[in-house]
Amino acid sequence: MEQYSSLAEFYDSLNFGCDYDSLADFLSSTIKENERTKTSLVLDLACGTGKLTFKLRECGYDMTGIDMSENMLACAHNYAYENGIDDVLLLCQDMREFELYGTVDACVCTLDSINYLTKAEDVKKCFSLVHNYLIPEGVFVFDINTPYRFREIYAKNDFILENDEALLAWQSTFNEKSGICKFYLSIFCEDENGKYDRYDEIQTEKCYSKRKIEALLRETGFEVISVYGDLNKKAATDTDEKWYFVCRCKK
Repeated sequence: MEQYSSLAEFYDSLNFGCDYDSLADFLSSTIKENERTKTSLVLDLACGTGKLTFKLRECGYDMTGIDMSENMLACAHNYAYENGIDDVLLLCQDMREFELYGTVDACVCTLDSINYLTKAEDVKKCFSLVHNYLIPEGVFVFDINTPYRFREIYAKNDFILENDEALLAWQSTFNEKSGICKFYLSIFCEDENGKYDRYDEIQTEKCYSKRKIEALLRETGFEVISVYGDLNKKAATDTDEKWYFVCRCKK
């Protein structure tokens, strides 16, 4: 399931559509609004390059980050080393099989990482593990790409993302019946001699309905508190591109 093998070093620079500061503020305020006891230990599941992990650290949380991509975690470790950060635990583990040293007070999982689990049973495994490692009444916040985004955005458009470091050409195919969306990525970056190297990568996501995600959460011991359609916490609708689920661990 490992993805982002070629894209890892360019991920943050090309992902300029993500406002990490606003996302961290949303997560921190959402946790505070719903916590039953003061939250200290937070797990960032599928943390990638750790950019959000380190933002949440700045919010005062004791952070653990888990990701199965060695290349993405290498970026996170490099950032931590270069900035003298030695109090964030980064673990290379699969979100379907991860192990922690103890419980955490809250868990976050963002940037459509749940969609990368292309089988419902794998989503259930992930949710079950999050439930296992959360304290009773602990808060779980995650996002998914919505059916609207898959059908109306990914299925109907191609994308070019470019900055001074690289150019990313992105094509998508979406199978309505299976719910599988494949992203065909080609990355071009200039070397020191002015020549361009090309790296190709295929990523796969699964489209899940809101009803299906809510059912899987109930089956794994979670209470769904809210589902938002954006970072301003408006109620979710069928035309949102992302849904943000806020859940509580019931034990």
